Amino acid sequence: MNQMHQTISRRVFLKNVAAAFSTPYLIPSSAFGKDKRPVPSNRLTMGLVGLGSMGMRHVKGFLQEDDCQIIAVCDVDTGRRRAAVAEINKHYGNDDCAQHSDFRDLIAREDVDTLCISVPDHWHSILAIMGVRAGKDIYGEKPLALTIEEGRAMVEAVHRYKRVWQTGSWQRSTAHFRFACELVRNQRIGKLQCVEVGIGQGSCIDPQPTMAVPEGFDYEMWLGPAPWTPYTEKRCHWNFRWILDYSGGQVTDWGAHHIDIAHWGMGCDDTGPVEVVGRGEFPDDGLWNTAVDYDFKCTYENGVKMYVGSNNHYAQGVRFIGDSGWVHVTRAGLDANPKSLLKEKIGPDDVHLCKPSGNHRQGHRRDFLDCVKTRAQTIAPIEGGHRSVTVAHLGNIAMILGRKIRWDPKREQIVGDATASRMAGRAMRSPWHI
Repeated sequence: MNQMHQTISRRVFLKNVAAAFSTPYLIPSSAFGKDKRPVPSNRLTMGLVGLGSMGMRHVKGFLQEDDCQIIAVCDVDTGRRRAAVAEINKHYGNDDCAQHSDFRDLIAREDVDTLCISVPDHWHSILAIMGVRAGKDIYGEKPLALTIEEGRAMVEAVHRYKRVWQTGSWQRSTAHFRFACELVRNQRIGKLQCVEVGIGQGSCIDPQPTMAVPEGFDYEMWLGPAPWTPYTEKRCHWNFRWILDYSGGQVTDWGAHHIDIAHWGMGCDDTGPVEVVGRGEFPDDGLWNTAVDYDFKCTYENGVKMYVGSNNHYAQGVRFIGDSGWVHVTRAGLDANPKSLLKEKIGPDDVHLCKPSGNHRQGHRRDFLDCVKTRAQTIAPIEGGHRSVTVAHLGNIAMILGRKIRWDPKREQIVGDATASRMAGRAMRSPWHI
């Protein structure tokens, strides 16, 4: 165990790794004190790390699941941590929820079965790999990882320790997204020719002044493996996604959602393009430096092309174009040409994609909990989440370098470009590493 892992004792580590090869620890209903609701005997315990916008949605969502008990939370922001604890304790009618400022303390807890990770992208791989090593099943937010190399390391760790993983690509748990992909997979639009993926434009901001770190916010821990830089308000929390040290902008943020649906319809959960080329407009100055406007083309081995760009180039959502029609799906609904596609039935002998319990985002959480119990594969497994965001990472690399990237999806290597290959990974600030 290295310095990063000292908080997790050897005894806890070995015990939890052993648990990784069995069913999750299920606790008796008597362990939950004052909760007045009917209590299942097979309730799973959960710890949540990251309590910002998405993290609090998960708090409220998992509180609605009677067989899941949130027993601990973690955030580097004291105010967010206290707000989450208040919400949880109010729901359960007790004051039992523990709070941690260091995620290593939460992961070390033997009474936590599952984790929900909703932290900035540059932390995803460290938390995920530590979590599965400690025997936890994980619901992990998208985009899966900050880099291609970190994503592959996460996939290998989840498989090595036989953990259940749900990527937070919740559109897969929505009926009309699934129906659109089933139309494509069953060739209702004929032979697939190309896919257009429209996602939002990025944002830019002027240079920002250095500021004092707010009381109750552990900025050093927030930075973690990222390069050290002075604090300024517009760097952290929601805005991290506009800075390449922590994320990949809209290309990875929204791209992780819509490219995921494109891959689902294309049947590409275990592969990727062979070539990526495009252009991006990046800010010349200012704090935020991810692409504001962008357009890149991905070519797959079977000749299908995927075009990914901001809404200046493609309509929001995913449009699958075949040689006899098209289907366009967004969060707002479904459209098609011919319109008769909207009334198509997926028959018993057709391709049926995975269908979760429940509806919308709660169905995505429900699917995770069900799979933890059955040890079945989730609707958004880690391999698919990794392959989807790999396309976004390759798009960013191609646009930053301004040249075509050749990609070997089997070996997961950039071909013939040493500079681009180095961009598939990032150095981490000591003592953090995976």
